[in-house]
Amino acid sequence: MPKEIVFPSRNRFVLEDYADGALGPDEIRGSTVATLISQGTELAWANGDDFPIRPGYAAVFRVEEVGEAVQGVELGELRFCMGHHRSTQQYQVQHTLPVPAGMPAETALLARLMGVSMTTLMTTRARPGDRVIVAGAGPVGLLAAQNFRIGGYNVTIVEPDVKRRAQAERTGITSTFAAMPIEDVEFARKVALVVDCSGHEGAVLDACRIVRQGGEVVLVGVPWRKLTDIAAHDVLREVFFGFVHLRSGWEWDVPIHGRDFVWEELLEGYNNAPQSIFSGFGKALRWLEEGRVNVSDLVTARPAGDPASLYRAIAERQIEEPLIVLDWSGV
Repeated sequence: MPKEIVFPSRNRFVLEDYADGALGPDEIRGSTVATLISQGTELAWANGDDFPIRPGYAAVFRVEEVGEAVQGVELGELRFCMGHHRSTQQYQVQHTLPVPAGMPAETALLARLMGVSMTTLMTTRARPGDRVIVAGAGPVGLLAAQNFRIGGYNVTIVEPDVKRRAQAERTGITSTFAAMPIEDVEFARKVALVVDCSGHEGAVLDACRIVRQGGEVVLVGVPWRKLTDIAAHDVLREVFFGFVHLRSGWEWDVPIHGRDFVWEELLEGYNNAPQSIFSGFGKALRWLEEGRVNVSDLVTARPAGDPASLYRAIAERQIEEPLIVLDWSGV
């Protein structure tokens, strides 16, 4: 029987059997090579109240079956999807992408985390050459900084943790600070965009204080819990008098897929958006293929067969690398 990771109750992590369903005509299915852990999100789920949870964020699998209507997919090829932590993946082919030839699965998986901030890159009013600050150098923040660096922005990371700052610098982001450089004349009211990947209200307030008039502060990090006694008035004052555009960094603010006009369906709405979730994944895979994302030494692969030990190690911060991949070859 295939296996999947399940959180049956708070802070419990087990492998359970499951059965694959019938393969639809537009679906493909195959064995999972690797999946990607989103540390903050999955630990927050494990500390929640709604169980059971079947977690997962991204997967690479090898195609072993194709539906009768599927075209252009070869048996044996690797595909990327937003899959769960399980030993097989089954998706409509439109919700998968081919992994570039020769690319390791653990590299392709990074496209998923790059996609979190890709929506902000697609929708921001800031332009290449502008100064951008990424607050928080966890997995999402590290890859957000790479997205904006590749896009031609002048990128700085603000991260209080010494180890995380050092990791960010190893990726080529040479401008880093332990705290928001509000008093630095090179930054004060000269920043076009702050991408908050910390979820910390103090970082958001400082972001509102450092952006230029009309600048943006985009909330990508999840505020899982209250961390300070900052009053809403403090943020409102900075937003109002600084003409700050404070907004959500919700990654689903663009469609899953774009498409051309379908005139017969206009009365039901239409989507001809040039940017989409999957176009963002496509960009990320291309940038990874071109070697433009330098995080290979910050990725670690761990066996998927003992989730209890793995998640305990993550919770206790025993794993040095911020980007954690599960290897399903032994399951």
